[in-house]
Amino acid sequence: ILACQAFGWLPCLLWIGLGVVLIGAVHDFASLAASVRHGATSIAEITREHLGPGAGRAMMGFIWIALLYVIVAFADITAGTFSAGSEELRAASLSFNPGGAVAAASVMYLALSLLLGLVQRYLNPPLVLVTLIFVPAAFALSWLGTLTSNWFVLDHKTWGVLIVLYCGVASIAPVWALLQPRGYLGGFILYSALALGIVGIFFGGYEIQQPAFKAFDIGGMTGMLFPFLFVTIACGACSGFHGLVCSGTTSKQIDRESHIRAVGYGAMLAEGFVALIALVTVMIVAQEASRGKAPGTIYGNGIGQFLTLIIGQDKLAFAITFGAMAFSTFVFDTLDVCTRLGRYIVQELFGWKGRLGALVGTLLTMAPPFYFIVFAPPNSWLKFWTLFGASNQLLAALTLLSITVWLYQARRRIAFTLLPMLFVLVITLWALVALVMGNLRITKIGSGQLDIELINAIAAAVLVVLALYLALVALVKVRRDRQTGMLVPAHSATSLE
Repeated sequence: ILACQAFGWLPCLLWIGLGVVLIGAVHDFASLAASVRHGATSIAEITREHLGPGAGRAMMGFIWIALLYVIVAFADITAGTFSAGSEELRAASLSFNPGGAVAAASVMYLALSLLLGLVQRYLNPPLVLVTLIFVPAAFALSWLGTLTSNWFVLDHKTWGVLIVLYCGVASIAPVWALLQPRGYLGGFILYSALALGIVGIFFGGYEIQQPAFKAFDIGGMTGMLFPFLFVTIACGACSGFHGLVCSGTTSKQIDRESHIRAVGYGAMLAEGFVALIALVTVMIVAQEASRGKAPGTIYGNGIGQFLTLIIGQDKLAFAITFGAMAFSTFVFDTLDVCTRLGRYIVQELFGWKGRLGALVGTLLTMAPPFYFIVFAPPNSWLKFWTLFGASNQLLAALTLLSITVWLYQARRRIAFTLLPMLFVLVITLWALVALVMGNLRITKIGSGQLDIELINAIAAAVLVVLALYLALVALVKVRRDRQTGMLVPAHSATSLE
């Protein structure tokens, strides 16, 4: 959505279509396959095994910083959606608060997920019965949200703080209590949004109102199409976060290796279609009408418009509330998983065990996002988004780097991971170096305000150093293995290509 507003829809369409097939899906498939072949271990463990302990620690540090930016960006976007609502609903002279309706529906969705977890844990009824009761209830929450919207009218900063606190609680809660049931209900909402996207694209008859192409350089620190188009579309074409979930989490749930292609490669193709739907939701909105709106609001409005093709224009309020709730369900899933992963990394880096270790790890992971939310101006996610996108995709490149070394040591073909890795590595390092230089030029040192630009410059520089270190270690490792003829017989990579 942001990339379309900046560069036009055609470059976005090309990057999503080509990137997801040639890079993103390959990354997800390779991450899942590598983890399965290594006993369902994480990508950091795979890096440590094939590149050494120092590289493993560097990878964990890189992942932790990248996760912090995911939490900050998504928490701020969601807070904006909860506190603002949509212009379309405000213009309709409604009897409820639009932002409050989305917030109410989302909070009730989390409560419903918790109830489902308790029911499954202690009563264990048949899955069919649970589905017939809880799934319709989840869809009804959009309507209930409009009835209770005034109970959830809070300002942007308050919602941001509450969302970060939720992340902390969810990250230490048992998986059965919230993560699993929320994921189960969220799956139905996701596929419903996909179905509505198909209806809107093929049967809506909407006119494209955004220009196909704007310019190679629209001005500003992140205004160059190369490299910033590729990192602004942070997840739709390639996502390092997917590799974190594939390795160590999804890999534990794979019944047989023949499922890896459908789960790894196929699921990323579905993600690409989600990105395409998000792109369409902004393509059908005039430039002036979309300017300044948060992505969650634009996405919710678009899905809502698609839904009215089925239920009628008179149900617009419910439809747009459902669309915005669908967006928030995806975001909540990402937020608490990121916090949980961040906590795991802190515990592993420092060797902290038990409940106290989990609590301290969670607090350390929550602290930077909490600080940003409290002291940064509202909607500062725009200043974090590009760094989030660059770190996310650079993580994908480093994941492919570790997998390429493993394949090389096993004497397997490496071109299908090496070429995507090199492309993403160059693009993301280019973007991060540009962010370092750009943020340093506009830093507010001595102003007495939270200097987001300086923090971003330091974070980007650290990410660049860690990435270059990992690349150098990999290069030295490959050259040494070539000279000594060393092979790694374990974890055979046979048939991955």
